[in-house]
Amino acid sequence: MIKARYNRCEYNSCIYFKQSDDPTYLLLYVNDMLIVAKNKTHVQKFKDQLKKKFDIKDLGEAKKILGM
Repeated sequence: MIKARYNRCEYNSCIYFKQSDDPTYLLLYVNDMLIVAKNKTHVQKFKDQLKKKFDIKDLGEAKKILGM
């Protein structure tokens, strides 16, 4: 995530963020990732970057987030 220019949250090591006009947040837990942004284009660009380096399975938009 650091190579993709995301900053690690100092309060929770499972959260990364990229500050811009439209901030993007990554929430990581074991082998799951939730990408949060207002702009779906930012989300898709990041998923495309991940697909180039890793074999990922896109489960689509989250309908429920347990524990939040």
